[in-house]
Amino acid sequence: MSEDSPLGELLDVLSDEYARDILAATSVKPMSAQQLADECEMSKPTVYRRVERLQAHGLLDEQTRVRTSNNHYSVYTATLSEVSIELDSGTFEAAVRHTDDESFPGERESDTADRFRKMWEDL
Repeated sequence: MSEDSPLGELLDVLSDEYARDILAATSVKPMSAQQLADECEMSKPTVYRRVERLQAHGLLDEQTRVRTSNNHYSVYTATLSEVSIELDSGTFEAAVRHTDDESFPGERESDTADRFRKMWEDL
């Protein structure tokens, strides 16, 4: 687990029902804030607050989708794959596995060139 996200903070984020709903929805497919608000039955301000918090902990990725009408928008994808917590000799150890970890055969495009190529294919 990274030093930036102590166990307590991570558990606090994951204990939020709205945050879990966003992670669950974006683990299926990338979704915009409006799609998340509709899918998860929450207001857009609630979506944006949770998205910001999830991104701060590295659990959610943001990508910009380009439309020909110059209206660009963001979609979000869960990067969390697994969380494990171990109690050993009086201390807790947490491990977070992300979808882009080498051991995870996900379809996430983390390379800028791949995202750029994909953007042009979608036009």
